[in-house]
Order: sequence, then C-alpha cells, then structure tokens
Amino acid sequence: MWQPKSIQTHLAAVFLLFFALVVVLGAFSIWRLSNFDALSADVAEVWLPTTRALGDLSNYTSDFRASEGGELLSSDPAEAAATERQMTELDRTIAASEREFERIRHDAAENRLYAQFTAHWNEYRAIVNQMLALARSDRKAEALQIYGSSSRAAYNSASDKLGRLTDQAVASAQAASDRLAVAYRHAFWLILLAIVIAAVLVVAALIHISRSISAPLLDLTDRMRRLAANDTTADIPEIDRRDEIGAMAQATVVFRNNAIELMRSQHTLAHQAALLEEQLANEQRLALLQRNFVSMASHEFRTPLTVIDGHARRLDKTKDVVKASEIGERVGKIRSAVLRMTYLIDNLLNSSRLIDGGAELYLHATDMDMAILLQEVCQLHREMVPGSQILDRFGTAPMPMFGDAKLLFQVFSNLLANAVKYSPGGGSIEVEARSTAEEVIVTIADRGIGIPPGDFDRLFERYHRGSNVSGIVGTGVGLYLVKMAVDLHHGRIEVASKEGEGSRFTVRLPRYGEADMKDWQPSDAVAMSDA
Repeated sequence: MWQPKSIQTHLAAVFLLFFALVVVLGAFSIWRLSNFDALSADVAEVWLPTTRALGDLSNYTSDFRASEGGELLSSDPAEAAATERQMTELDRTIAASEREFERIRHDAAENRLYAQFTAHWNEYRAIVNQMLALARSDRKAEALQIYGSSSRAAYNSASDKLGRLTDQAVASAQAASDRLAVAYRHAFWLILLAIVIAAVLVVAALIHISRSISAPLLDLTDRMRRLAANDTTADIPEIDRRDEIGAMAQATVVFRNNAIELMRSQHTLAHQAALLEEQLANEQRLALLQRNFVSMASHEFRTPLTVIDGHARRLDKTKDVVKASEIGERVGKIRSAVLRMTYLIDNLLNSSRLIDGGAELYLHATDMDMAILLQEVCQLHREMVPGSQILDRFGTAPMPMFGDAKLLFQVFSNLLANAVKYSPGGGSIEVEARSTAEEVIVTIADRGIGIPPGDFDRLFERYHRGSNVSGIVGTGVGLYLVKMAVDLHHGRIEVASKEGEGSRFTVRLPRYGEADMKDWQPSDAVAMSDA
C-alpha cells in the first residue's frame, strides 16, 4: 500500500476540497432557499398569528356568552359576584386578543370583516351591560327576556362575522401554505441534486482517507485502548511506516513498555499503602482506647481507692481500741467504696462494648417492669453515696413495658450518677415515673450546678463535657450512651436546665411490642430548653 510521507499535507488537500464543496453547495442552497424563506416568513409572521388570534377570540367570546347565562341563572350573591369577575377577566382577554390581531398586517377584505365584527361585538356588550344592570336591580325577568332576544341576536351577528373572518383567514393561510410547499419541492430537488454530486466527491475522498490514514489509526487506537485496559500483551503494528502514523506506533511501543513497569510499581505501592493504612487505623484506635482508659481510670478510680486505703489504715492502727460500732461504720464506708469501684468497672466495660461493638447488637428486649428497675437504680446509688438525698416518687405500682433492662438500667444509673455528682453542695434529687397507655415517662431532677446554654448543642456528643465541670471527675461518655440506648428503644430524651439552679432530664419510652421494636429505625429525637 502506498504510504504518504506527510499526513498533514495529504489531509490539507482533502480539506480544501471539502471546503470548496461546502462553499459551492452553500451558495447554491442560499440562492434557492431565499424565496422559500420569504414565503415561510409570510406564514410565520402573518397567517399563524392571525389564526391563533382568531381562535382565541372565538374561544373567549363563547366563554363570555356562557358566563352571561351563568350570571342570570345564579341565585347565590357570591356565585354571581364570581361570575361577574370572570366576565371582567374575559373582557380583558378579548381586548388583548383584538390588539394582537390588529398588530398583524391584513388585506382590505379582512380589515373590513374585522371592523364589522368589532361593531357587532360592541353592540352586544352594550346590551349585556344593560341586561346586567336589570339583573342587579332584581328585574331578572326583563334581563332574561333581553338575553333570549336582542342579546342573542347581537352575539350571533358578531359570531357570524368572526366565523367569516376566520374562514377567509384559513383559506388565505392554506393558499400561502400551498405556495410554500411548491417552493419547498423545487428547492428540495435542486439542492438534493447538488448534495448527490457533492456526496459522490466526498465519498471518494473518504475512501481514500480511510484506506491510507483512518484504518491504520483505528487499528493503532484499538491497541492503545487495550494498553489502557492493562492488556500489555497487545502487539503494535505500523512501526515501519515513514510518516506520522509510524512515529505514533513507535511512541506507543515505548508507552507499552512504560505501562508494564508502572503496573508493577502500582501493585507494589497499593499493597504497601493498604498495609500502612491498616496499621495506622489500628494504632489510632489503640491510642484512643488507651487515652480514654487511662484518663477515666486516673480520675474515677482514685477517690474510692483513697477511701478504701484510708479506712483500712485507720482500722489497722486502732484495731485494739476501736469500738464495734466504729468498725461497722468504717466497714460500711469501705464496702460503699468497693461498690462504687465495681460500678465504675462494670460501667467502663459496658461502655466499651456498646461503643466499639455497636449498641444495636446488644439490644435484647423483653417484658420488664420499669418501677422495679428504678428502685434498684435508686438503691444502688444510695449505697454508693450514703449522704445523697435521692427521693423516689413513683410508688410501687407496676409499670410494664417492652425493653432491654440492662441498657435501661445503665441509662437511669448514668443520669442519677450525674445528678449526684453535679450537686456538690448536696440537695435533694427527685426520681419521678409514671405510665400512660402509650409510654413510660421517667424524670430525674437535681438542684446542682446546671448546664450552661452554650453546651446544649453538644450535650450528647461523645467525650464532650460541660464548660462548668472543672474539677469534677468524668469521662464524657455517660450522656452519649444514654442517648444511644434511648434511641434504640425508639424513645426521646428532654432536657431542661438553668446554670446554677439544676437540671431536669425526662426520658419518654414507648411501650412497644416485639414486632414494633424490630421494625423501628433510630432517629434524633432530643428536645432541650434553657428553663
């Protein structure tokens, strides 16, 4: 096959031929289509707007006649007022259609028919106004007589003139359309002949380009696409050509060799990156867990350990002279501190399990009694903090519901522990509960330090602590776990607090059945107020 020495020169000649064909064909087409354009403009600018305006006039005048009858037949004043507003709106649209028709140029016959229509229509409108005046003055019988006689005659005259005008406009539009069709057919066949001649020349040029340039390029493109899809086994043809295609083929060979090396490097780097990412994630998780554990252990465990150690030393020093009553008191304090240590350890383990493992995996809902659970929570915290004033106001009546007793125990234990912890000056803590047909409502209120308004938005975030709790130990996960457990039970928690006066946490838990609990999806149901 003959190979050109320069594709650029070869293509330039072909494109010059195409350009000459386009210029000649374009000039011929413009010459033949000028008459067609003039006829098209006449149809678009005159006859289409004319028929549209006349159609609108016909529709609006018919609607007006119908509204006129509705006005006479209506007995309700509100209905009559609505009909009059409709007639006023139709008057406006009819006037707009008349102005649209008048803006279009027309011959003398059309103008004459239009003038006759407007005259009859104005006469009809005057009769309608007279008839409406009679109807408003409770002379509907006379109005109905006018409606069936002079009003009908005037409307029919106007409608007849409008119909004749429409027929004439349609006939003229059809004649213009016929002239346009003839011009189109003449132009079509002449342009088609010119296109056929040009097409023959173009096909010949394209065949030549396809054989000498396009086919080799397409073949080379396919090989490059295979290389892009990581198929490095594709062979590269045309490397012996002495033109641009040969240079591209040689460059593609270099690209293939580089791609092979790059793939090897990418596989190695991807494997190393995956290993590094996994190791980094593990290190970050371990570091976070370690920081959390150390922080909580150093703050939460120090106080009960100090109490245990102090009382043990005191007992050891005074074991020979100490009274039995004092021994009982100190043993009670030691047991209280041990109980608090046990509670802290259990709370730590449960928190880690819920946060790291996913709380929904540990939801085991059963039938339970909320009153019994709250009694156990209150008793636990009375034993852990003997000086606390925890007042329960829920009686002994059962409060059955469907939920996870362990999770709910942790919810109310955390809330009660916070109430005790953030009431450093003492004060009573009230635990109230009541049950309705749909839900169980539990409220824990204290008179402690309260919550600053700026902390409300982040109150239930993990590890967030209030700005006014400096010096009070805590981990910042208690309310986060409370919110998580309440969500799992399809409940909601409401908070009302004022800094320096105390806080009130209200938990509303629906009394769902087992099927409802399975179908429920958690939502962000928290209500807060600075009260």
